Amino acid sequence: MGKKKESRPYLERDISWMYFNRRVLQEACKEEVPLLERLNFLGIYSNNLDEFFRVRVASQNRVAEWDGRAGLRESRAAAGIVRQINKINNRYVKDFELAVKQVNKSLAENGIYIIPDTEADEEQKEYIRRYYQERIDGFIVPVWLSAVKHLDYETDEKIYLAVKAGRYSQTGKMLYDYAYFSLPVRSCGRFVRLPDRDGRSYIMYIDDVVRCCLPKVFEGNGYVSFGAYTFKFTRDAEMEIDNDQRSGILQKISKGLKSRKKGEPLRFIYDEDMPEDLLRRVLGKLDLGERDTVMKGGRYQNHKDLMKFPDFPDSTLKYPPMRTIHRSSLDGPESILEKIRIQDRFLHVPYHSFDTFIRVLHEAATNRNVRSLKITLYRLAKDSKVVRALIAAARNGKKVTVVIELLARFDEESNIQWSQKLEEAGVKVIFGVEGLKVHSKVLHIGMKRGADLACISTGNFHEGNARTYTDCILMTSSRRIVKEVEEVFDFIERPYAQIRFKELLVSPNEMKSRFITLINNEIKNKKNGKPAYIRAKVNHITDPEMVGKLYDAAYAGVEIDLSVRGNCSLVTDRLPENCHLRINGIIDRYLEHSRIFIFAAAGEEKVFIGSADWMPRNLDNRIEVVVPVYDPTVKQEMKRIVDYALRDVRQGRTVDGTGANLPWTCGNPLETGSQYALYRYYHELEEKERQYGCNG
Repeated sequence: MGKKKESRPYLERDISWMYFNRRVLQEACKEEVPLLERLNFLGIYSNNLDEFFRVRVASQNRVAEWDGRAGLRESRAAAGIVRQINKINNRYVKDFELAVKQVNKSLAENGIYIIPDTEADEEQKEYIRRYYQERIDGFIVPVWLSAVKHLDYETDEKIYLAVKAGRYSQTGKMLYDYAYFSLPVRSCGRFVRLPDRDGRSYIMYIDDVVRCCLPKVFEGNGYVSFGAYTFKFTRDAEMEIDNDQRSGILQKISKGLKSRKKGEPLRFIYDEDMPEDLLRRVLGKLDLGERDTVMKGGRYQNHKDLMKFPDFPDSTLKYPPMRTIHRSSLDGPESILEKIRIQDRFLHVPYHSFDTFIRVLHEAATNRNVRSLKITLYRLAKDSKVVRALIAAARNGKKVTVVIELLARFDEESNIQWSQKLEEAGVKVIFGVEGLKVHSKVLHIGMKRGADLACISTGNFHEGNARTYTDCILMTSSRRIVKEVEEVFDFIERPYAQIRFKELLVSPNEMKSRFITLINNEIKNKKNGKPAYIRAKVNHITDPEMVGKLYDAAYAGVEIDLSVRGNCSLVTDRLPENCHLRINGIIDRYLEHSRIFIFAAAGEEKVFIGSADWMPRNLDNRIEVVVPVYDPTVKQEMKRIVDYALRDVRQGRTVDGTGANLPWTCGNPLETGSQYALYRYYHELEEKERQYGCNG
């Protein structure tokens, strides 16, 4: 029994996440990646880490602080995980700071200089003073640290300057006062571009612009010296949801958002040059516990702002453009709804334009033969074309039902506002199922005459995401699938009704058990000498039962090849030589997001796509939908996506549970990264379709 456990280890989800984010940092260190893209990856790494501490580390801290006897083992385990996270993070911080220095050096070699206030000459300082007067003045009002008891009301979304200001007393003795204020990044941006000079460009952090103008900030107070040092803190972002049954779900979420703003601090990062007396005063205003993180940092914090670094016309500093492809087979004056009726269609965004899906909604909103629309929405764009089409459909007399998930983390406030606008337009809005997030991405179009239609996506119906996330959308009129998509909405409205799905895999009903059955069938087929393999592309694999079942299949000789972007609890570096279980993790210009599952099925391949990863939250605590792909053309395209991912040695890293993230190797590698290879393939395919008028 002990031997079995030792040979089939399980890597904790949060440790595996640290290894994933390390892969993002590795991409920022590649010299062949264009410089501004490297800055972007540094920003993504920092933003990921902030959210990780706000959510995952916060959750682990809560468990670690549990003092009940019943949860003692879980409490100790959580405390150990937090210690391990902090240890790994301390190691990665040094690599991150080195990467920032290397990128800044390379920027200077390309004529772009990020200069501190101490290096600005008098001409630049005069420009900075004018800039402050015209753009920043009035946005900054210092608060004396002696005047506040806590920083509870301050948000962790901002960056702060702590100031030590010196003045002479009447006796000539130097006295110091201590203040802080937030930098107006939202109003003024994080970076200020100074005038170019001699073919060189100069950039300054707003932190340093303000440092240059501290006499202006504190004018009238008689200060003769200033020291200003950045700090930031991260709060627990998990919401406390009131269990009062008399409150509606909308009111509960609204109250929870307010509680998030007052979440306890759990990580504090400060400029390592901050004087001890100033540091002591700032820390005294934060209620940090022994498990919380207090760490020294560099001169600048909130590196997520690097994602908004000023642009430059030099084309070599960014990825070459990959313009989205409008599929000619789905364009033109003919009805797109009729085209879907004739044959299943698919989109692979961002290679294909998301506008095609918007066109489906627009036509459904105006088509006289459309009776109803039902859709699940998890995240929405700021000015959502999807919502606009749904509102238009309701005004045109269609029966429109929208399931909107109010617990989509960090989008709750936006989703509340959209739900109110939809209700005002006469749309039936359902706030999901209390206790179960509705994470599925499905659309049902009911027709007065002829077959109904459905769209099933691996990602959100979100125009912004569709420009940066790789996702697949299946559009079908297959009666057996469309009927069950409509039943998903019945299930959402009546979650305890006994609805059995034959075609769709729906969680939390039977999705996990059906995936396990599919894997068991591969094991059985392997023993019987039939074709047996599993190929999949997912975001995360952490469900212990699924992890164990994949080990079972690998030990039985089933060949398993996976592309996993993020968390992965499988540890493959210590498996026996006869076990073929290999995992590739790809980081590239787009965020890999599609979920595709392929099973050999004794030579009759089964292909599925959907919204679910193999995590407990997806399989047990959310309403998710995975759909079988039957159309031969679409099936072949889904297989191609997985195949290219498994052959990507340029952007791939070996995910083996060690955190080494060594370069991926395979027998038949692509010449380029899989994303560029797919784009080139789709572009060539589109040229053929336009030339020969294929239906595609």
